[in-house]
Amino acid sequence: MAAIPRKTILEKFRKMIAEGVPIVGGGAGTGLSAKAEEAGGIDLIIIYNSGRYRMAGRGSAAGLLAYGNANEIVKEMAYEVLPVVKKTPVLAGVNGTDPFVIMPLLLTELKTMGFSGVQNFPTVGLFDGTMRQSFEETGMGFGLEVDMIAEAHKLDLLTTPYVFNPDEARAMARAGADIVVAHMGVTTGGSIGATSAKSLDACVNEIDAIADAARSVRRDVILLCHGGPISMPDDARYILEHCRGLHGFYGASSMERLPAEAAIARQTADFKAVAIGASKAVAE
Repeated sequence: MAAIPRKTILEKFRKMIAEGVPIVGGGAGTGLSAKAEEAGGIDLIIIYNSGRYRMAGRGSAAGLLAYGNANEIVKEMAYEVLPVVKKTPVLAGVNGTDPFVIMPLLLTELKTMGFSGVQNFPTVGLFDGTMRQSFEETGMGFGLEVDMIAEAHKLDLLTTPYVFNPDEARAMARAGADIVVAHMGVTTGGSIGATSAKSLDACVNEIDAIADAARSVRRDVILLCHGGPISMPDDARYILEHCRGLHGFYGASSMERLPAEAAIARQTADFKAVAIGASKAVAE
């Protein structure tokens, strides 16, 4: 499918906001995930390299490590996902710190392939402490992700960057981000999810601070939340009810891994519970 114009997407989202309808985006690590998400009425589909790992039974954090070329993996996944999506904007997760790409050419290629926008993933925002300091000091910092979003904005691609604190929110808003996504960490739950996370109430405070910072630059920025303990619909409902001016939710593991784990395990257990009539007759 062809890329959907940024203006068309934003007009739809502004109408949804006016009507009090949440904007929901979701990661798709397989074509089947994308088809099912679209059938459920999702508003945005995002292809990340981490989607390939999580749907292969590995943790989403694998997308942050050197197990493959993140930008090339997204382009490979595009051939699986883009042909089966009929009407939903599909976004590419772009590794903005990749020193081996010519970013304007990569972004133009993604748009030509049919991507309607981009997000900054993998992101150094998920690193902290000494490792984060090392990235920043050696030319692989978050600023490159901001530059990538600014370049994508120039190409009229929809931009939905992850941010982790108010300073990053302001930087992304200045770069022209259409949607700022407050990232609360790796999603918890399931067999390969994170086991430690902040509380939902702590998330409310952090998301409000991020939202206020983004809006201090541009009042028209759309705000979504993602990750950490916000893993199920009830969690998202709590956050949306308690945050100021939040417009929706981005799910990745929440949208494909967690439901797949539960549904497949339940279906298998149901089949295992089926009695075999012939064996019962022999036993009798």
